[in-house]
Amino acid sequence: MQNNLSIRPLNKKHQALLRSWLCDPSVLKFYGGRDKSYTMEMIEDKFYTNNALISRCIIYCNEIPIGYLQYYPINSCTSNLMPIVGSSAYGMDQFIGEDNYRNRGIGTELIKKVTAFLIEAYGASKVVLDPHVENVRAVACYEKAGFQRVKKLLHYTFHEGKYHDCWLLTYDTDKKVHRS
Repeated sequence: MQNNLSIRPLNKKHQALLRSWLCDPSVLKFYGGRDKSYTMEMIEDKFYTNNALISRCIIYCNEIPIGYLQYYPINSCTSNLMPIVGSSAYGMDQFIGEDNYRNRGIGTELIKKVTAFLIEAYGASKVVLDPHVENVRAVACYEKAGFQRVKKLLHYTFHEGKYHDCWLLTYDTDKKVHRS
């Protein structure tokens, strides 16, 4: 079956959907934390506050909403990775919230498409991801999409009551041409 993936801007009608995904322990294991109980107020604060630098989107597969994606230019306001990755880099964070759309190659396809979009539409010289080291499935997905491990970021993110190491993975447009 062909996956017709599309990305659409997040809007208010997606609040309940976001909340349902952010109550799923398999999503929270690496996004947000299983020690959090997302309320509608938390969803409003985290996803609907105006930050012109972050583009927040819903991922659709065959017209069905299946997950969340955000992308942003890497700069001093959005990330502490600027000294490592330089200018013209973009970061992205995402999750597939619908369980029956996981482990089907959709994540790899999504990452390839969004990476190509960021390069073409914004002139990104690099696209950056920073998954937890223990998120082996995500790291494998990103590497399959052409990302390379650059550096282990020690004690990089506070998650579920402790600091975790993350991988800095980059897709460097100077080193290769992206093909979907």
